[in-house]
Amino acid sequence: MLDADNVWFTLLTMNTNPIHFDAEYAATTEWGRPLVDSTFTLALVTGLSVEDVSENGGVNLGWDEVRLLKPVFAGDTIRAETEVLSKRESQSRQGFGIVRVRTRGLNQRDEVVIAFERAIMLPL
Repeated sequence: MLDADNVWFTLLTMNTNPIHFDAEYAATTEWGRPLVDSTFTLALVTGLSVEDVSENGGVNLGWDEVRLLKPVFAGDTIRAETEVLSKRESQSRQGFGIVRVRTRGLNQRDEVVIAFERAIMLPL
């Protein structure tokens, strides 16, 4: 992920916390440099998991248990791993099922930087 990606996303979402885009300010923090906006990390890792779990017509129903476990910085390489926790037929939409998954985002050092669960509605 590039520094420009983080600054663009932070400003696009109107996040005014300078920890994400002001290098001079960020240098005074414990991390010493800008942090990637956590909602960008959530969106990126969710997107990375789409190919595996919801690309063919899936609809995201929500996130639960979102945990930010390590800071993410510009220049980090992020990958996602997803595990299916449960599946069932939808009670309200015939021909669809609900799948619950746990996704982890890992950096280039294999450190888990974010973990969350989500429910997805998929055609059967």
